[in-house]
Amino acid sequence: MSYSAKQPSRRSKNNREWLTPWLFLAPGLFMFIVYVLLPIFQSIWISFHDWDGLGEKVWIGLGNYSELLDDDSFYVSLKNNVIWLLLYLLAIPAGLAVALFLNQSVTGIRLYKSLFFFPFVISQVVVGLIFTWFYAPDFGPFSKLLEWLTGEQVAVLADEHYVTYGIIIAGLWPQTAYCMILYLTGLNNINPEQVEAARMDGAKGLKLLWYVVLPQLAPATFIAMVVTVIGSLRSFDLVSIMTAGGPYGSSQVLSYFMFEQALSEYGFRMGYGAAIAVVLFLIMMVFISLFIVRMLVQERNA
Repeated sequence: MSYSAKQPSRRSKNNREWLTPWLFLAPGLFMFIVYVLLPIFQSIWISFHDWDGLGEKVWIGLGNYSELLDDDSFYVSLKNNVIWLLLYLLAIPAGLAVALFLNQSVTGIRLYKSLFFFPFVISQVVVGLIFTWFYAPDFGPFSKLLEWLTGEQVAVLADEHYVTYGIIIAGLWPQTAYCMILYLTGLNNINPEQVEAARMDGAKGLKLLWYVVLPQLAPATFIAMVVTVIGSLRSFDLVSIMTAGGPYGSSQVLSYFMFEQALSEYGFRMGYGAAIAVVLFLIMMVFISLFIVRMLVQERNA
């Protein structure tokens, strides 16, 4: 009798132990499903239709995607996104270098940290306005510097050969600050015993950084890589503020091209905009998945 009386209590205890973590996860899972997963599948579904956002959807299958392959603006946007991705990754080593500098105990280090942290707390709109003034012909500091060095000015945001690089430099400023914060957090969690042991074995400088410090910063590097890749591919706000895709559409990226086709005065082509969004999502998933696989392989081999 005593055994049968204890059995339900053990079962109920096991049920509670199984149910408790899911109850804590439920709100987050609900938000993730409603605001992330469902919109992804809705965008994919809309991309197979010709739809203005208000009227009836017309099924056209892969029509939007075939039109996209014949659109010159798509290839310009895709090329600019590749440039954004390659150059935006410079924020990771730059953030690491700044974090290593700020992790030292030197006079005025709190002031330096405040100055480097400043770009992270201001909005991208403010960053765009600051660099628009910085590049402005006639009175912008960059134009004045070029005129002093070369004798002539260059209107960076009005030149189709330089405009994308000028916007990327503006984006690198706050992105470097973000990576710096991630690495500062990682440096505070480094095992000092491993560092001291490596120094006793003669490791110093770049060897100490490469073989001891960087492996312990792998979680911070992973987050910095994912956030930087996503930020480079969805670079909408700076393009919108600084150039609105100009001159002549030479600086537009896929996210701005999607907005222009779906929501701007050029036409409410929701299906075509959704097709651009799906392509952008697939590019993000490819890069992030490759990096995740690489991280898993490195962890298994370690």
